[in-house]
Amino acid sequence: MSHVPPAGATVIIVPTYNERDNAPRMVAAIFALQLDADVLFVEDASPDGTGDVLEALRAVHSRLQVLHRSGKLGIGSAHLDGIAWARARGYQRVVTLDCDFSHNPEDIPRFLVASDDADVVVGSRWAARDSLPGWNILRRALTNIGHVLTRLVLGLPCDATGAFRVYRLDRLPPALFELVQSRSYAFFFESLFILYKNACRITEIPIVLPARTYGHSKMTLQAALHSVRIMLGIAARYRRSPGAFHPPAPAAVIDPKLVDPQDWAPYWQRVQEPSRRVYSLIASLYRWLFIRPRLHRTLSREFDRGAELLHAGCGGGAVDVGLHERLRISALDISPAALALYQRQNPGATRVLHGNILALSFASDSFDGYYSLGVIEHFVEAEIDRILAEACRVLRSHGKVVLFWPHAKATSVFVLRGVHRVLRQSGSQVQLHPPEVSLIASREMAERYLARAGFRITRYEFGAVDLWIQAVVVAEKRGS
Repeated sequence: MSHVPPAGATVIIVPTYNERDNAPRMVAAIFALQLDADVLFVEDASPDGTGDVLEALRAVHSRLQVLHRSGKLGIGSAHLDGIAWARARGYQRVVTLDCDFSHNPEDIPRFLVASDDADVVVGSRWAARDSLPGWNILRRALTNIGHVLTRLVLGLPCDATGAFRVYRLDRLPPALFELVQSRSYAFFFESLFILYKNACRITEIPIVLPARTYGHSKMTLQAALHSVRIMLGIAARYRRSPGAFHPPAPAAVIDPKLVDPQDWAPYWQRVQEPSRRVYSLIASLYRWLFIRPRLHRTLSREFDRGAELLHAGCGGGAVDVGLHERLRISALDISPAALALYQRQNPGATRVLHGNILALSFASDSFDGYYSLGVIEHFVEAEIDRILAEACRVLRSHGKVVLFWPHAKATSVFVLRGVHRVLRQSGSQVQLHPPEVSLIASREMAERYLARAGFRITRYEFGAVDLWIQAVVVAEKRGS
């Protein structure tokens, strides 16, 4: 009868190839920790009989499993197969480490504790001094070069070439691992690069790697050079097509019963009257040059990496480009044309949804943050109350709302009034955007609205940084 793991269980994965002597020691060391965890060895048909040794141990230990493979298929392939095996059986956490005791099993409890607040935990050889005792100069130099290259070439801030890790499978979409192409040592930095670029929360734990005591390194100079070539290829591919490193969000399901009362469709459609095209071009430049950097700075200041945010009234999403590397964003709009544009510009979005900001379909306590840009001013007071009440409902305790709210004295207000006046005098009835009926007049006005919805304002900004157009309001949901 096969072993069935309990809900939320942990499995410790150890790849092996010619580890006949080390495997029994590793099994004993892991089970001596008395962890509530299963152990899986991914065995690559070792010529030295490691597989037979593991089968004998499996007969003794009920929580020991062995995944036999047909041959030496690559260390990265072994990790991917082990992770897929664990996911298929419902494991919540996966610990990976080498069998040669370069990774100390006694560190596993520390890793598991750290995984409570992280998506990935990585053992770092650089977080503490004297972490490589007894290493010879050549091996130390190669390891240092690898670390420097992953920082410079891939921009990874952590130790990206080690195998000692914890993955929270309950928090990591399966599609992330499906994006990993390498089956060799390059798996370690490629997988971490993909996880990092998808806003995963990565925590480092200092570890010590002693000089190899049992066995010898399987890393050759040829393998190291091959890894460098792969690293350069990853960097080049990312520059050409960043979206290839994100699993595509499913296309928004359009609800035919959901009608936009403000008719934003012409604003987002590509074919427009000349006046709309000119306005669209100017608005796009303004969003890119002023709003986008300000939004990125604001969200970076207010939210930690990996925070789950709702962009309500997302529009075409030009300002969100680049945010998905740090934040998990669900984008919602009532306009199907806007959603199609958003998805093209933001392939890394977590979700793209057709919906109404006055009646959100999400469960309560679903998000860490909520933000909107140039949305609130198009609604009357009663509607704004409903919008903010919905925002408060879907936010977790002490979640934050960020509103980019055009000011009543904004330069753009006077310019657009003049443009519309000229259009009317020329006989055109074109409205460049729906009426702005609730422009913000002061911090006190924002405080009244947000207090009624259950928020406390923590920041209010209006000034030259965006040419005196948008007031940025940040408010925190009051305690649960």
